Amino acid sequence: LNYRRMPSLLEYLSYNCNFMGILAGPLCSYKDYITFIEGRSYQLQQSEANGKEDTKYEQTDPSPNIAVAQKLLICGLSLLFHMTITKTLPVEYNIDDNFRATASWPVRFFYLYVSLMAARPKYYFAWTLADAINNAAGFGFRGYDKNGVTRWDLISNLRIQQIEFSTSFKMFLDNWNIQTALWLKRVCYERASFSPTIQTFILSAIWHGVYPGYYLTFLTGVLMTLAARAIRNNIRHYFVESPSVKLCYDIVTWMATQVAISYTVVPFVLLSVKPSFTFYSSCYFCLHIASILVLLVFPLKRTQKGSKKHESIQPVWSQKLEEENLLQKNSYSTTNNSYSQKQEITCRYQALKQ
Repeated sequence: LNYRRMPSLLEYLSYNCNFMGILAGPLCSYKDYITFIEGRSYQLQQSEANGKEDTKYEQTDPSPNIAVAQKLLICGLSLLFHMTITKTLPVEYNIDDNFRATASWPVRFFYLYVSLMAARPKYYFAWTLADAINNAAGFGFRGYDKNGVTRWDLISNLRIQQIEFSTSFKMFLDNWNIQTALWLKRVCYERASFSPTIQTFILSAIWHGVYPGYYLTFLTGVLMTLAARAIRNNIRHYFVESPSVKLCYDIVTWMATQVAISYTVVPFVLLSVKPSFTFYSSCYFCLHIASILVLLVFPLKRTQKGSKKHESIQPVWSQKLEEENLLQKNSYSTTNNSYSQKQEITCRYQALKQ
């Protein structure tokens, strides 16, 4: 992601105001964008077994037609779902007085899940349409997989299947608003000197806007993320050896994750403080309290912020200088060795001549 040349004013304005991302994004790195603009993005890339990608040779422009058609189909289905099902399952019904008074807890949590699931297709529609627009312009080509199939997901912003079947809070976040999450990781999480998770969630809330519901959601998200991480680190390894046990574990964690995500994002949809607190108080802040208890009971492994981190975030120019110094040392050593060998050969020749 490092780019060593200062962009011109035209390149800078082109990156920020290009027609492909002016409506709904998605966010992309400047390096990927300028590589596409300069026509250097169409190279055959084959995924190796170790996960690395090796550029093989130049390739003519691949066709994005299939990828665009698939994404437009997803857009149509998402829009249809939003225009029909979403209207009949409003999130606001979770704080309806009659519903809270008459519905049992299982019914309330089930409606919480389905109402928040029904609220997601509008995001699926906007982000998938934006991705299709970029692909139609030729932007978003990642290369070819090991089977030779084209991949048009370089700047994709979500993975719907992984979202709907996520079995952990982290898995959900990793597949939702992907490009913004990567940006937050680069500019905040990897640079934070303390509490990177808390700082990243707060920055995300500020980035989204001024509605109080955003801050309630992301502050709740901090507790959920830390609690989910503690549970996963301390419990998961007991359930992964047997396939049947792991299947049961995945089902339980999927249910817990979906309820936790729905519980967390209700203020994000309601936006205001009063309805958000009405919802949480009607649930007796149950998941907030459960998350705090989990953090008190289970130890949370500290992230390694020592030498490994400093090595990983070492500036490129510093690494370059070290490499050049090493090369100079090797070159100097090689030159000295060569010079010494020449002197020794000369002395031996003169001795034999004498």
